[in-house]
Amino acid sequence: MCKNEAETTALTPEQKLYQERLNRVETAIHLGTPDKVPVFAFFSSYIQRAYGSSYADIYYDFDKAGQAAVQFHKDHPQLDIGLTPQFTSGKANEIAGSTMIDWPGRPGTKVSPFSSHQIIERELMLQEEYPEMLNDFTGFMLRKYIPRAYQNLPGTAGLRLTPTIVLNTTFLSTCYSDEIQETFQKIRQIGEEDAKAAAASAKYSKILTEMGFPPMMTGSSEAPYDILGDYFRGTMGIFEDLTDPDMADYIDKACEMFAQQQIQALQYFRYVDMPVKRVFFPLHKAMDGFMSNEQYERFYWRPLHKIIMALIDMDVTPYIYTEGPYNSRLKFLTDVPKGKVFYHFENVDMAEAKRVLGDTAAICGNLSISRMEFGKKEDIIEETKRLLDVCAPGGGYLFDFNGSLENCKPENMEAMFETLDKYGKY
Repeated sequence: MCKNEAETTALTPEQKLYQERLNRVETAIHLGTPDKVPVFAFFSSYIQRAYGSSYADIYYDFDKAGQAAVQFHKDHPQLDIGLTPQFTSGKANEIAGSTMIDWPGRPGTKVSPFSSHQIIERELMLQEEYPEMLNDFTGFMLRKYIPRAYQNLPGTAGLRLTPTIVLNTTFLSTCYSDEIQETFQKIRQIGEEDAKAAAASAKYSKILTEMGFPPMMTGSSEAPYDILGDYFRGTMGIFEDLTDPDMADYIDKACEMFAQQQIQALQYFRYVDMPVKRVFFPLHKAMDGFMSNEQYERFYWRPLHKIIMALIDMDVTPYIYTEGPYNSRLKFLTDVPKGKVFYHFENVDMAEAKRVLGDTAAICGNLSISRMEFGKKEDIIEETKRLLDVCAPGGGYLFDFNGSLENCKPENMEAMFETLDKYGKY
């Protein structure tokens, strides 16, 4: 018996399943034809809703949400990925007084316990503050951004370090005020709560791995333009900047800075040994109609492309999750090395996506989550089969919904998996 055969024989059934699923997904991503179409579906809070938990538990009861995920995976061995709940500490956000979101389980919230967090758009950087943010990013974040974004952390607004005579500790005098000390204490508490969420994520990722499910992704990032629009200027603010010729250079400089920051933050892939190396990019503000193709190329695609290429250089796969209609952007997405990126689509002509991208990148997505929740069983069978007929030939295809599934009829779920079992094999 050769060494490889002996190693394979020594694997447990769960380890064999892990390797089979990993190989299936990687083969499709690299434009190959696996034994069957990988099921790469993003079930989101459906897992909690269907298994006695809720989205609020992702913020406040990690074990309840984690156990729901474990049971979901036991009941759905067709999945080729592990969907670890994206644990976030509700307590940490309470302590901070986070103002940019509302979340399920927060005392006094109107958000349903079965809903994901809700964005509260705020202009956390004024248009005239671009120079300040670009020239002193850390100072701007401490003195202006943090107090605006987290209403319980006002103390950082007073942090100013002036290098005059630095012969003793008086250089630190602006850190001595009661307000700053109180803020520092709260930041410590926030760190402790966030550590609990991180530990729970690691715990349940390990459990799913030991069950034979490779992780869906091992990192996340955002397009620099989305960082600017989502977290600094807000949707209306970034639209205002986009239509003002005098702001173009500022947008360029901000997006370049955010691109470099993201690249540096992802350097851990060079040093950490992991079998799955994928970074998830949710694309928020670049759908058809949000900007012209010329603006898209300059402000959106070019800085995002820098991060994509840096990840590829680290042998990491960018997982590009487009949102909204994206038909006019397909030609830009071909500007990547062959078999190194894969694209998710919410609202795209998948036949055209296959035609344009088929020789360049794998594709996934497009099964309507609305149909899964409100449609008929026959609709799901027809739509699943249509996607397989259009996208599967020639490989380079992974099966997914057009968004994150939060609810659906049990008979529709059964119909989807039955159709995949029947028609998803090559």
